[in-house]
Amino acid sequence: MTATYHLRDVSIGIDATGTRPESDSMGTIDVPAGHYWGAQTQRSLVHFSIGRDLMPIELCRAYGIVKKAAAQVNLADNRLPNWKAAAIIQAADEVSSGLLDSEFPLFVWQTGSGTQTNMNVNEVIANRAIQLLGGQIGSKTPVYPNDDVNMGQSSNDSFPTVMHVATLLEIEKTLFPSIEALIACIRTKAEGWNDVIKMGRTHLQDAVPLTVGQEWSGWAQQLDNALDALRSARAGLAELAAGGTAVGTGLNAPKGFGKAIAEHIAVLTGLPFVTAPNKFAALGGLDAMVRASAGLRGLAVALMKIANDMRWLGSGPRCGLAELNLPENEPGSSIMPGKVNPTQCEALIMIATQVLGNDATVAFAGAQGNFELNVMRPVIAANVLHSIRILADGCRSFLQFSVEGTTLNEQKIKHYVDVSVMLVTALSPVIGYDKASAIAHRAMEKNETLREAALASGVSADVFDQNVDPRHMVGEGLAGA
Repeated sequence: MTATYHLRDVSIGIDATGTRPESDSMGTIDVPAGHYWGAQTQRSLVHFSIGRDLMPIELCRAYGIVKKAAAQVNLADNRLPNWKAAAIIQAADEVSSGLLDSEFPLFVWQTGSGTQTNMNVNEVIANRAIQLLGGQIGSKTPVYPNDDVNMGQSSNDSFPTVMHVATLLEIEKTLFPSIEALIACIRTKAEGWNDVIKMGRTHLQDAVPLTVGQEWSGWAQQLDNALDALRSARAGLAELAAGGTAVGTGLNAPKGFGKAIAEHIAVLTGLPFVTAPNKFAALGGLDAMVRASAGLRGLAVALMKIANDMRWLGSGPRCGLAELNLPENEPGSSIMPGKVNPTQCEALIMIATQVLGNDATVAFAGAQGNFELNVMRPVIAANVLHSIRILADGCRSFLQFSVEGTTLNEQKIKHYVDVSVMLVTALSPVIGYDKASAIAHRAMEKNETLREAALASGVSADVFDQNVDPRHMVGEGLAGA
């Protein structure tokens, strides 16, 4: 007689202590009775207890989306009965929403295809589905991790699929809003300070004037350009390997599975996912992840430049440049009373440094595809998601605790303009480069003002005053000359 199953209202959790036996193709192993994972997860915990780097939870949650989409496709094609698909879908929803985060304990340092993490998800969903259907956890009845939850899939195509889903979700939902808010704040500051003339610096030496707004507009544009490069990586991330199964041929996946699951994932996420046009490329390489990491690197480079500029311009308060007043968030020294440091800038620079290192790892790992499979997937996923997370958080903190509260020391800015000798550049077209250079050197050697040196060198007061006016040397505002 065939058993009848239906979904039950069972709260998440297993009220059990000690261990229970679970089995896989290699035999039986004891697993913690209070958890949903099974034998293959437990074996991974034994054999790959390396370091403290856990598989990113964002990737595990994305697996819930992919497993739900697979169950929906298999249900629509009558490969799963309604009651079984419903249980898998509910468990997958619990995974993707974060309700089962504690069930994903595996380390990054595991098999390069991500098989252990795929099976971790399969086992958790299967056992939770069994619980929802009133079965015995660990029995693999009536829901089997491989045959049911993993139906139509292989770790070789599901893991790169999840890498793309998790990465694009995090970029769109977490990183872009954080960066865009920072750009908007910098642009607002630039517009407000467009008429404040300051001295430019090149080679760390005095240069000709510009406005504070122009300087800040350059920072905003750098971030915009970096963001554009990252946006261009989205098309590759939107292509999913699902449907390729083990080597790209689609063995054991029904016809049309790849297209159908991509469509379901697109609906579930609201993002434009499509099936990869060539599954052999999707499995054998991870080029889209490498390009995304390169985009993150470009963003880090721009952020490092901006943070460095701000901390230099805020150096002081009395023995530095002191053009910017950076917010004072916390004491800066355990020994020097009253000292306050540019800590948000320093944190962002450290983040950028880490992202550059992460990208080097991703690029090298991306080059390690051999034949039909790249087996450096976990480290690539971990580094890319790590970069996204710290960039998003870092930009949010930098905006809130540094950029928003930054003000100008206009007295110091004006002083630098008044004492600059590089304003002589405006005289060069009138009196010639060599004579203008001689005036600059005289001013510095004799500690004279530029005007005093020019007049002593034979330049009339009218010629000097008509040409050496900083207001006429800064172009046309934010648009430039």
